Amino acid sequence: MSDFYDGTKLLSLKDLDGCTPEIFMCTSNRSAGKTTWFNRLAVNRYKRKQIRKFCLIYRFNYELSECHDKFFKDIKGLFFPDDVMTSKPRAKGVYTELFLNEESCGYAVALNQADQIKKYSHLLSDVDMFIFDEFQSETNHYCANEVQKFISIHDSIARGQGSHSRYVPVYMIGNPVTLLNPYYIEFNICSRLDAKTKFVRGNGFVLEQGFVDSAAQAQKNSRFHAAFAENKYVAYSNEGLYLNDNKAFVDKPIGNSRYLGTLRYMGADYAIREYAEMGIIYCDDKADETFPYKITVTTDDHQVNYVMLKKNDLFISNMRFYFEKGCFRFKDLRCKDAILKALSY
Repeated sequence: MSDFYDGTKLLSLKDLDGCTPEIFMCTSNRSAGKTTWFNRLAVNRYKRKQIRKFCLIYRFNYELSECHDKFFKDIKGLFFPDDVMTSKPRAKGVYTELFLNEESCGYAVALNQADQIKKYSHLLSDVDMFIFDEFQSETNHYCANEVQKFISIHDSIARGQGSHSRYVPVYMIGNPVTLLNPYYIEFNICSRLDAKTKFVRGNGFVLEQGFVDSAAQAQKNSRFHAAFAENKYVAYSNEGLYLNDNKAFVDKPIGNSRYLGTLRYMGADYAIREYAEMGIIYCDDKADETFPYKITVTTDDHQVNYVMLKKNDLFISNMRFYFEKGCFRFKDLRCKDAILKALSY
């Protein structure tokens, strides 16, 4: 087994339809070498003229500062000691151009600049691959409507060159923070993953959930990590556990239930039921569309026939009481997240 991550297997996979995917996702424990592997892949493809240019995706515009150094520093020392990478801001900072040995080799863009990127997409039409590192945020700090911004940037750059849409693969790299990240939710991956899952195929995408033993052992042998042995961040770092996921209270009650209402959150409807004999409130995704009491807590989800509740509304207060007493149960983590977010408003 290799001491570091190798993405060869991931890149050889076909998607659920038997086609070459356009989105390749990779997660693993920290320090496994996945970022190094994909960054090296981009530079090698450019130097071998297998691609014209590559594009780095960041979340926020401030991350574009000195992005060439963040991208190239480690792989320069390991694989490209004689090469020099620099960068220059373009279009008043809307995007950054990257240079390898003074020749343009790629760009860096930020998701929160998606609208502006559209205006300059004709200048980026020579991009043949994307790299999106840290696609899962450890701080849960995502752009508003991040997935839409991600789609917009890809579509803006992938069009042109005499085609409505070119094949421009995206390599998404990250540590396992939570199953409830925007991309897993969008691709409906959450329910398909467990600790033993290695690969997941979908329509247009493939996902690898990797683990490098040598990286985990090196972390465990660290005396610094030994001092924090009980900290959940260390377990996440060493063992590839999802940092923010806790399956406490994910359970199905038994017996008869009474339908209390429908909660709409992030465009999805969730059923809230009471199991009176057990003293349990249960949430799943099997909403009764005919039930009249439908609620939401966000303006984005507020629609006709839905009541928008305030934080001190009696229904929300009662739900919070049940949760604080440990009397809530959930079908899965997505249902749990919806309730937690609703109760936190």
